[in-house]
Amino acid sequence: METFGSRLHRAMAERGPLCVGIDPHPALLARWGLSDDLEGLTRFSQTVADALGDRVAVVKPQSAFFERFGSRGLAVLESIIRQLRGAGALVLLDVKRGDIGSTVAAYADAYLDPSSPVHVDAVTASPFLGVGSLAPMFDAARSHGGGVFVLALTSNPEGASVQRARGADGRTVAQTVIDEISQLNEGAQPLGSFGLVVGATIGETGHDLSKVNGPLLAPGLGAQGGRAADLRTVFGDELSAVLPSYSREVLGAGPDPAALRAAADRVLADCRAALTAAGQ
Repeated sequence: METFGSRLHRAMAERGPLCVGIDPHPALLARWGLSDDLEGLTRFSQTVADALGDRVAVVKPQSAFFERFGSRGLAVLESIIRQLRGAGALVLLDVKRGDIGSTVAAYADAYLDPSSPVHVDAVTASPFLGVGSLAPMFDAARSHGGGVFVLALTSNPEGASVQRARGADGRTVAQTVIDEISQLNEGAQPLGSFGLVVGATIGETGHDLSKVNGPLLAPGLGAQGGRAADLRTVFGDELSAVLPSYSREVLGAGPDPAALRAAADRVLADCRAALTAAGQ
């Protein structure tokens, strides 16, 4: 069975280092001239999937914007996941789940077991009940060829008070998360299946990412203020595994599919140029 890290490595090589979010929040639906209801949600999501599913390496639906419509919204999410995977995109579901015991195991079954209707390639997870609490997710990912992206250094200003707090050994909480994920990826080739979420707007991190050996998801680019050129500042020389993530910068070009594709091509070119220049 091929690992998620291997599939991601190949997808980034073939389609380029780009993740595009599907974030159908009310303001964006209105910008597209759509109603804030199930019909608007469906039309928005299908348009993005049709336009980008066969050309972007990773697509990242934000689960909350589907969940707010209840079971019918989740049915739309299930359909979009199938559509995206059928078009060859890897699907990273942005759920940021984190719990303990049987509950986190149930989350793992929901998102990482191929028998589930919301089975995806990878999920985002919160480690702040302890990285070890996510073990059922890591185990499910190993068993089914999935991936887990764990929050480490996020762009929101509130995050720093927790993520940069220091423990008894002098390491920050974020560095502890980084180190534990690095251990999970040790020896993996060509790329580990366990990634980190590191915001593209945080500047110089002061943290050591050199041993992660896994994907580094960089949200916050575009409308949230981050630029592709900022990736070198954030990640230093650890650029080969960086997966830049855009949402509104691309989605705002809709609803015209050609405009969505052009926006995705433009930001991908920016990312390629920044990552290539930084690696020279």
